[in-house]
Amino acid sequence: MPESTGYSDIAAHYRQQIQDGTLSPGDLMPSMREVCERFGVAGTTANRAYRQLKMEGLTIARPGVGTLVAPVISNNISARVALYEATGSALGGGESSRIIEVGTVGADSLVAPRLDVTPGTPVYVRRRVVSRGGVPVHMSSSYYPTYVIEVTPELTQPASTGGSRELAAARLGSPQDQVLEEVTSRMATEAEKQALGLTAGDVVVTQVVRTVSLADGRVVEVAVKIAGGSTILRWTSSLSAQQDV
Repeated sequence: MPESTGYSDIAAHYRQQIQDGTLSPGDLMPSMREVCERFGVAGTTANRAYRQLKMEGLTIARPGVGTLVAPVISNNISARVALYEATGSALGGGESSRIIEVGTVGADSLVAPRLDVTPGTPVYVRRRVVSRGGVPVHMSSSYYPTYVIEVTPELTQPASTGGSRELAAARLGSPQDQVLEEVTSRMATEAEKQALGLTAGDVVVTQVVRTVSLADGRVVEVAVKIAGGSTILRWTSSLSAQQDV
């Protein structure tokens, strides 16, 4: 690369290596010194490139070890926001999304209070299965209020956009600002087991309920994600602050 290489060029180089498998999960990334020597850049440029990769959820820092390629399960909403801004898609390398249902449903007791509507109020839902390397890893149901569907009618189509929440936020003219994530464990339903290819009789899954708000306070999406494993957590994150890189 030329001496005028910027941090985004370096980030793009390593992003491609991670996505095409040249660098695998758990691999040690080159040190900052090696990056500086290879691309002929200052330490601040190399550091900014690595910060970009970290924000995209592609790498993780290990004290005393260095920067490692993140495991494929390392995946959160902030990383997806950053990944969408960098690549135009919220899906990571090796990921694919298959829509299994679109339509209008009555908001249940889980979704209604998070969308601030009365239970039974019609809301739009998109259900999809996300796979990595062809293996289903989670099923996600995204619920949208009427004002979101009005500005993003393409969400009513059974096609994956790879960034529906980001598209809606852009159309509504307000960036994603905060996410409340509530994580619990429960038994999988038969439909969930079938979608995820789970064959055991009783399967415990992790349910993640994400309520995403825009900077103007409107809720843009309530997503319910089902994946294997069990834990109980609850936290709120600021999205806008983490995008300032």
